Amino acid sequence: MTDAAFPTTGYLAWQFSQIVAGRLEKALRVEALTLAQHNALQHAARTPGVSAAEIARRSGITAQSMGAAVGQLVERGLLRREPHPTSRRSMRLYTTDEGHSLATRAASIAARIEAETTSPLGPDDKDTIHRLLHQLVEQLNPEALAVDGQS
Repeated sequence: MTDAAFPTTGYLAWQFSQIVAGRLEKALRVEALTLAQHNALQHAARTPGVSAAEIARRSGITAQSMGAAVGQLVERGLLRREPHPTSRRSMRLYTTDEGHSLATRAASIAARIEAETTSPLGPDDKDTIHRLLHQLVEQLNPEALAVDGQS
């Protein structure tokens, strides 16, 4: 018996995200970065002054996991923390010169993985999938798309 509803769109999206994450995780090893560290570094590079809590919300991972990732990047001299001007409990994150350089290299790795994993699709299909996924994320987790340091 075949279930016409399987595989569901959600299942297929999850499978694809697992494939991309696995390949990206493996490729980032050359830069000694985990996926959480990569997310932290990219968000800090794109939105200077972002907090670890904001990055965690945007990335969909726990604050504890992001805190550990940020701590490791600070120890490596890739990120620096500065006090928030109005919140004593929050720290702002900034990339160092070395961190910015690594973020650029890691973004190139991520772009390569995206190109590889979407290579079976033509340009129009890639644009359509990108547009539709953007629309869904915009509705379901708009913080994931924030680029101005504000959530």
